[in-house]
Amino acid sequence: MLTRLKLGPTRGLARTRQEGVVLMMALIVLVAMTLAGIALVRSVDTSNVIAGNLAFQQAATHAADASTEAAASWLQTNSAGTTLYGNIPAQGYAAVRADPAVNQSWDSYWKTVLVPNGLVVTLPQDAAGNTVAYTIQRMCVQPIAPTASGSGCEYSTTTATSTSSSKTAGTVQLLYATQVLYRVTTRIAGPRNTVSYVQTVLAVSS
Repeated sequence: MLTRLKLGPTRGLARTRQEGVVLMMALIVLVAMTLAGIALVRSVDTSNVIAGNLAFQQAATHAADASTEAAASWLQTNSAGTTLYGNIPAQGYAAVRADPAVNQSWDSYWKTVLVPNGLVVTLPQDAAGNTVAYTIQRMCVQPIAPTASGSGCEYSTTTATSTSSSKTAGTVQLLYATQVLYRVTTRIAGPRNTVSYVQTVLAVSS
């Protein structure tokens, strides 16, 4: 007696099931690769944005040199006499030192105190799109002569050269030239909303 085995449909079903599994795995891998590609593109874009912002920040910091030079030139021109003993708002100059309050940022102090009181000088915008503004503060607690009692001025001293050739003890007196310290605070507003603050201390002979 002969028995016929029907293998055709069974083999076809196995082949169909295998093809379905491979397709599903291929779709999963494709989705994973797509997500990885999107993540890589986003990472590269973010890195480019960060690098660009750092470049703008560095350019803004370098722009502060213009304000430092302008402040130094003005201080040297007006260091003689009593000109620097009082506030001169038109030049962004304050004869006494003032700092932000506790937990107050310099940006907040700049906008709420210095700008309303007219103690800021703004320079023309440079070629890179940076707007430089600065204020000068004499490092004193009272608007009086730096050598006067109670002025509370901070200053450095430099030794003057003596013309005497004598080396005998007690015959050569060292002379000192008083140099009052001035703090120049610069705010640079650049492209992409870049804001940078730079402070420079200048010593000017009184």
